[in-house]
Amino acid sequence: MTSPTRISVDRTALGAEVPRRLFGTFVEHMGRCVYDGIHSPDHATSDGAGFRADVQELVRELGATVVRYPGGNFVSGYRWEDGVGPRAERPVRLDAAWHSTETNEVGLHEFADWADAAGLEVMEAVNLGTRGVAEAADLLEYANHPSGTALSDRRRANGREEPFGIRLWCLGNEMDGPWQIGHKTADEYGRLAAESARMMRFLDPSVELVAAGSSNHEMPTFGEWERTVLRHTAGLVDHISVHAYYEEDPADAASFLASGVALDRYIGEVADIIDEVGAIGPDGRPIGISVDEWNVWNQTRWNEVDKPRVFTGDWPIAPRLIEDDYTVTDAVVVGSLLITLIRRSDRVSMANLAQLVNVIAPIRTEPGGGAAWRQTTFHPFALTAAAATGRVVHPRVDGATIDTARHGAVDAVDAVATVDGDAVTVLLAHRELDAATDVELDLGAVTDVEAVVLTIPDGGDRHTTNAAGAERVAPVALSVEVGADGILRFPLPPLAWARLRARLR
Repeated sequence: MTSPTRISVDRTALGAEVPRRLFGTFVEHMGRCVYDGIHSPDHATSDGAGFRADVQELVRELGATVVRYPGGNFVSGYRWEDGVGPRAERPVRLDAAWHSTETNEVGLHEFADWADAAGLEVMEAVNLGTRGVAEAADLLEYANHPSGTALSDRRRANGREEPFGIRLWCLGNEMDGPWQIGHKTADEYGRLAAESARMMRFLDPSVELVAAGSSNHEMPTFGEWERTVLRHTAGLVDHISVHAYYEEDPADAASFLASGVALDRYIGEVADIIDEVGAIGPDGRPIGISVDEWNVWNQTRWNEVDKPRVFTGDWPIAPRLIEDDYTVTDAVVVGSLLITLIRRSDRVSMANLAQLVNVIAPIRTEPGGGAAWRQTTFHPFALTAAAATGRVVHPRVDGATIDTARHGAVDAVDAVATVDGDAVTVLLAHRELDAATDVELDLGAVTDVEAVVLTIPDGGDRHTTNAAGAERVAPVALSVEVGADGILRFPLPPLAWARLRARLR
C-alpha cells in the first residue's frame, strides 16, 4: 500500500465547459472499419442498407458524439463522386494509402444515414492531397446546398431531397507527412487550405473548418508547421488539428502510463503557438485545438511487421489492419488521456478517438456472422462520455509521485472533476503498477455517491485483454465510505481507472 492520496475539489472554482464534441470518434475506409465492421450485409443483424445493428447498439452505448469520415490517409487519394449514385454503377478503385481495393459500396449517403441513426454528427474530410479547391467546393455544394444547381440536384436525384447540413469539415489530413498522398510543405499546404477555406465559406458561411496541424509531436517540422499554416489560415478556419498516438515500451511502462502528461504538454505547446501567432477564427475567438486522432497504438509492430506485409501483398478488400488487442494497461492510459482532454477543455474544442471499429478500436467484430464486442478501452470512454458534463474543476492532488524516464516525476494518481448543476463527477487514473492507495476525496457535502473502477480482473494481469464471448475486463462497483466529516474514503487498486458520481447537497 502506498501513502494515502488526498484529493480536494473546490466546486466553486469552475473552469471551461466540457465540449460535447470532445467525445468524437473516427471511421476511415481502412482495414475492417467500414466493410466487415459497421457494414456487413450478410450479418444476421444487418438492416436493409447492410449496416450491423449489433455494432450500432455498441456505438450508442459508447456515447460518441461526432464521427470523422472518410479518412485519414485514405481521403488524400479519394474521389468523393465514386461513393454517390447507384451502387451497381460505382467504380472499384485501388486505395494506395492502405494498399487495398475500395469497392465504394459505402459512400456519403449511406454513411450519413448510418451516422444519423447512431446519433453522430458527421465531420467530413476533403481531399487536399490529389485534389484541391474546386473539388472541396463541389463536395460542399453537393452536400449542403438545398437545390437548383447541378450538384445539389444530383444529390436529390441520388435520393437525398434535403441537404446533409454538414457543419464540420477537415481540410485534408496529415499533409506534413512524407507518407501522405500529395504531401506538401507548410507553405504549400497553408495556401491551399486558405484558398479552400475561403471558397467553402463563400458557398456556406456556417461551416466550421479544421486545418491540418502536425501529424505528431515528433515531426521535425512540428511548431514551424503550425506557425506557417496558421499565418495562412487565421480568420478562415476555426480549429487546427493535433494527432497523438501512444504505445508502451516494454522496458518503460511508467512512461507509457504517464502518456496523459505528454498529451497535456503537446496541447500546451500548440496553444502557445496559436497565441504567439495571434490566430483567431472567423468568430474572433482563438482557434481551437481539434485532437481529431488520438489513441493507444502499437506503431512499432505496424512499422516492423504489418506494414511490410501489407504493402508487398495483393490488393485485398477490407484486410485486417492494426487490429490491436487492448490490455488493462491500455485502458488505464486511454482513461488518463480522457482526463487530460477534459482538463484542457479551455483550448481543446473537439477530439476523435481513432478509430471506431476493428482498426485500433474500442469495438471489434468477428467476420461473417460473428459477434461484436467491447475492447478494454471501450469502458473508460463510455463512462466518461456519459458523465463528464458541465464545467471543469481542477482538483488538488496530494500523494505519491512516480519517476518516469520520459516525463520526469508525475502524480501516481491523476484526477479531474466536472460539475453540472448539483451533479459532480470525478475521474481518477492510478498509474502505480504494484501497490494500492487509500484515497480521501473531499467534495464538500454530497449524497447519492456511486463509483465504479476498471482494473485487473481476478486471475488476470495487466496484459489481460477482452475477446468475443470473454469480456473479462469490465467496470465493477467501487465501495466508498462517506465519513461523518463528509470525506469520501475508498481504496484504489494498482493500475486502475475510476469514475465517481455524486449529488451536491
